[in-house]
Amino acid sequence: MKRFPLIKPLLVTAMLFAGAAQAATDARQVLEVSPVDDIVARYPAMMSQGIRDGLKRTGQLPPMVADTIGNVVSSSFSAADIEQQIITDLQNELTDAQLEAVQGWYETPVAKKISAAEIAASAPSAWQQIQARAPELKSKYEGSRKAEMFDRFDSASRATESAVDTTIAVQIGLATAMAAFSSDSANYDQLRQRIESQRSVLSGVVGQQVYDSYLHTYENISAQEMDLYLGFLESPAGAAFSKVVTNSIQQAITDPIESIGKQVSRFLSPESSGGQ
Repeated sequence: MKRFPLIKPLLVTAMLFAGAAQAATDARQVLEVSPVDDIVARYPAMMSQGIRDGLKRTGQLPPMVADTIGNVVSSSFSAADIEQQIITDLQNELTDAQLEAVQGWYETPVAKKISAAEIAASAPSAWQQIQARAPELKSKYEGSRKAEMFDRFDSASRATESAVDTTIAVQIGLATAMAAFSSDSANYDQLRQRIESQRSVLSGVVGQQVYDSYLHTYENISAQEMDLYLGFLESPAGAAFSKVVTNSIQQAITDPIESIGKQVSRFLSPESSGGQ
């Protein structure tokens, strides 16, 4: 009878190991073989730098305040949390067969070559190169098959659509902070409507940036290799993987924005700095 309490834990342990052995593919393994985890690791730094630079360019905030907001943003995002969000969503929304198909693709030589290019292009320092080389690459690939593939790529990856949605969400989240510091008395709803009204213009700007990044990132990827990649992205497994990853990242980025906006608003409010 003294040994009875050990039976249930042992059975549970055995069941867990049996379940792990029977699972075709684990979402964490899929993420590790893909470039997503490496790119996500850079998101907090990229978000912080992007918002910091954007605020400085507007000229509405002193550089020191923009840097402070950047620091708040950096401390509010966790690459580990974003990665866990993706893993959870992949495990919940993709079948074992789909996860296995995704892992199979990313283990191919072509996928490894493409993944390496995507990871390199995700470095914060790469954006300056992308901007500097944009005119050269546009001229180089004008009328080429790779240029013609861009619309397929953008549609399959949802790159422009996702970037626009995330940018608008971030801008709306920080709108309160901007209004608190400026003489603009517009309320949150007015600010949101003002930002949303810029969606079409923003789509054009972001779409061009995505195209510039596309030419730079896949410069050494042949049209044949790119066609294989697009075939994966357009397949049921690839489309499901891309959709879940994109939605998970967007959610993980936008969820903390409201909290960030409130922190920044408190920091910028006269009551917090006026020393009454």
